[in-house]
Amino acid sequence: MIQTNPMYCLETDQLTHTFSGTTVLNNIHLQVPEGSIYGFLGPNGAGKTTTLRLLLGLLKKKQGAISIFGVPFHRNRVSILKRVGSLIETPSLYGHLTAVENLQLLRKIYQCPKQRVREVLELVGLPDTGKKKASQFSLGMRQRLGIAVALLNSPSLLILDEPTNGLDPNGIIEMRELLRRLNQEQGITILLSSHLLSEIEKLVTHVGIINKGELLFQGTLEALLHQQRTGSVIVLETSDPARALELLTGRLENGLNARIENGRIILPVVPKERIAGINRQLVRGGIDVYNISHLKNDLEAIFIDLIKN
Repeated sequence: MIQTNPMYCLETDQLTHTFSGTTVLNNIHLQVPEGSIYGFLGPNGAGKTTTLRLLLGLLKKKQGAISIFGVPFHRNRVSILKRVGSLIETPSLYGHLTAVENLQLLRKIYQCPKQRVREVLELVGLPDTGKKKASQFSLGMRQRLGIAVALLNSPSLLILDEPTNGLDPNGIIEMRELLRRLNQEQGITILLSSHLLSEIEKLVTHVGIINKGELLFQGTLEALLHQQRTGSVIVLETSDPARALELLTGRLENGLNARIENGRIILPVVPKERIAGINRQLVRGGIDVYNISHLKNDLEAIFIDLIKN
């Protein structure tokens, strides 16, 4: 049972889910801090969408506990969902209606003020679609309208599954700025999944990384970047890593601080001239050098390191 913590807008405890006897989520303990932008990351099939569906009650929970706004979800589903906006996979829209008509219909259900329709359309960059039907929208426009629907009830928590899906580069930048404004200016806590790691790194404050139904990391983005690697490194791929390591840590390179990881030689960043010298030394030692690369301390590199282990 979750001991509710006011620091967390959303929290799960031992959340486990199976499909046809196969475990797709195993004891997931999410902690989404109040006021954060939480990036939920993982490869296809890792369990991201299943988790988000469980959080919204779109799948029946089988094991574990979910708490949102400090109260149990299963006992307070209706009152909680009134304060939550969501977009899971593709937007559910009426194709024969315009953007305004779609939102006006939902506005009556949500009992929102009339002016809210115009407000959300301006927020997502769709103020002038006129009489164009939703079925005629591009994929990016449909995604924007789906975000507008999610914002219609002025939510305190926004749950988004791949919100930049279908957007061109300018649209991705605009979406990033929109989400940042919603978080900073309106205080909305945002939980989003995405495969665009470079965009996530520019936006989120916290990260959860899931793979094969297991939560591999959870914490601040800053903590992840510092915990996994202390800085940029040089990576060498050679024909004989053990012999290469012996040469590089010997007298010829003055005891260079090198190590082997996953069959590759990892070196601290050194000047370009020294890299050339290292290459010459290995070749003279009868070792083939297949590749020399500079691996930066970024989210994508750390993500790949985590999920391949």
